[in-house]
Amino acid sequence: MTKLLVATHNKGKLQNFADMLTDLEIEWLSLDDVGVTQDVEETGSTFRENGVLKAKAYAAETGLLTLADDSGLEVDALDGAPGVHTARYGGAGLTAVQRYQKLLEAIQHVPDPARTARFRCVIVLAAPDGTILGESEGVCEGTIALAPVGNGGFGYDPIFYLPTHQQTMAQLSPAEKHKISHRGRAVQAIVPRLRTVLKSGTG
Repeated sequence: MTKLLVATHNKGKLQNFADMLTDLEIEWLSLDDVGVTQDVEETGSTFRENGVLKAKAYAAETGLLTLADDSGLEVDALDGAPGVHTARYGGAGLTAVQRYQKLLEAIQHVPDPARTARFRCVIVLAAPDGTILGESEGVCEGTIALAPVGNGGFGYDPIFYLPTHQQTMAQLSPAEKHKISHRGRAVQAIVPRLRTVLKSGTG
């Protein structure tokens, strides 16, 4: 069974990957599982740059095939912000609720038709020698709601409205979210490459 490191301390994210790729013979490992405590500084200006930084650094440090992702929210009325700064939007020490409340305040006067936004996720697969073996991108289009709705998900999910479902991301079941979320789509897109790499024994 191939060991695959997912560059996260978040057990929930690790489980998301495992749930979506149940048919692959993989031993899923988090950074905590392999004793990595130092986080790679995300200095890239794009999600891809950060994904590459993390995948290469953790693969080199651990000697393991590594899957890293970077993702965030792009709001058109904010010229694509918060983007790569999604997790830090509004400054240090804020809760997820405080972050999305700040975002709602920033676009409070923006009319409904102009509240378009998307979640974007880039996944990068790296070998221990630093070779990038594959990458994928997933996008989920929506709009920013006027107020938060729903108790599921995390982060900005309660204010991300999906016109196709007439619900926010926070109102979807986990299974439904996996299917249509930016991360779910990016995972689905990387699967063929992951299968090829695992079959060839690369890494």
